Amino acid sequence: MPQGQVQVVQRFAEAGYQINPEAVARIMTHESPQELINLTLKTLSPDVIVVCPEHLCVQQEARKKQVTEQVGSEKVKGAAHDIRVLFDVPEKTSGIGDYEEFVSYFRDRYARLSEMLRIRLNERGMSARPIESLRKVDGRDVSVIGIVAEKRTTANGHLLVEIEDTTGTVSVLVLKDKDLFSEAGKIILDEVIGVTGSLSKDKRAIYANSIMSPDMPAPQSQARLAGRDGAGKAVLISDTHVGSKTFLEGAWNRFVEWMCGDSGDERQRELASQVRYVVVAGDVVDGIGIFPGQERELLISDIYEQYEAAAGYFNALPAHVKLVIAPGNHDAVRQAEPQPHLPERITKSFRNAVFVSNPSIVELDGTGILIYHGRSIDDLVSNVPGISYSDPAKAMVEMLRRRHLSPIYGGRVMVAPERTDGFVINNPPDILHCGHVHTVGTTRYKGVLAVNSGTWQSQTEFQKRMNLTPVPARAHVVDLKNLSTQVLNFYS
Repeated sequence: MPQGQVQVVQRFAEAGYQINPEAVARIMTHESPQELINLTLKTLSPDVIVVCPEHLCVQQEARKKQVTEQVGSEKVKGAAHDIRVLFDVPEKTSGIGDYEEFVSYFRDRYARLSEMLRIRLNERGMSARPIESLRKVDGRDVSVIGIVAEKRTTANGHLLVEIEDTTGTVSVLVLKDKDLFSEAGKIILDEVIGVTGSLSKDKRAIYANSIMSPDMPAPQSQARLAGRDGAGKAVLISDTHVGSKTFLEGAWNRFVEWMCGDSGDERQRELASQVRYVVVAGDVVDGIGIFPGQERELLISDIYEQYEAAAGYFNALPAHVKLVIAPGNHDAVRQAEPQPHLPERITKSFRNAVFVSNPSIVELDGTGILIYHGRSIDDLVSNVPGISYSDPAKAMVEMLRRRHLSPIYGGRVMVAPERTDGFVINNPPDILHCGHVHTVGTTRYKGVLAVNSGTWQSQTEFQKRMNLTPVPARAHVVDLKNLSTQVLNFYS
């Protein structure tokens, strides 16, 4: 190994991490390796064991410079805005969709999520073994970690789950009379799970005693947030769908009036004066050709004119408020996720805006927000018992439990071929912000505030046919210091 690579490995080893060869190679080809190493070490979660390419802050460095140029010199009430983009996907996919890339994608997913599961198993005094080694086990109690390849119910009503790791596959049997059976019913394809149980006599199956997800660590965010005296407030919204006949222009104008301090009582005006950021989780416009017959529901039929109109609505917000905007499946970027930020031809019309990818991670006044439009909620509603569109926060908790935004591969979410999985939740965010389903939900899970912020569009013809009732024109106001939340209704 060349001396430069040895030094990189030693640097991470001194900080308590291992690093895989591909990550070392990326560092060595970076224009400023030491700066990249320093930036990465500052953002690594304590539960990371092996540093992978996805952990490197390559995107953060470039985007942070751009953000600084846009917002660094402006102040609100004497406090400069502090916006840092910690994760942002590139504008172009690096893959071409060949077999090796898909293998690399799932290996990356398994490597990072299995690290988290090993930590959880170690906390219980257990350690996972490779599936291939099961046939050599003398005793019967075993623990393994694998990706779910198949799930079905046996003729006797038991649950049979096939899981695989890099060495082999094994069947996991959950007996119907076990307390575990109901919870195991929430297992979905392609997620990474840890299984502890008894090995069958032929060593081809495991009778499960416990099944665990990577999950969030013990809550830490409140203690970490407590010292942020300069943190302000952020408004979380999504799915404005400008260009649609059902865009709620009147409700939006009432929202703008409140933000400008021109409506509401004294307490409400004081709250508005404290808002420093508006964060949009996708579907800025209604788009063109997103679904059959959409043209009949459009007020504006040109995509660029839709964005010009949207820019006008957003630019009406107070000049001291910074926008953070991610795309969704209706926006003018590739449909395959992860989606890059909107192109310059569109973004140049917006004032005071930072454009990020879907998903992305930003820090506002030091508070970490994981922004994901939320299309995978469709898959979770279809595959996880108890999850519904009426309470989208439950679906977001399932994302956090699995440490993955979109576990099912080949479902409703089209995934761009990349060598790394951009949906893995490496570090617990302070806030997970989603949209997409046009309903509202807020909950806290292990220190993470999960918010689905609804829509600014009334019920569409498609939603009427599907018997879906939106919850429109809500603004979630989050205090970035303590994560307290207020939901304001501008619908009526």
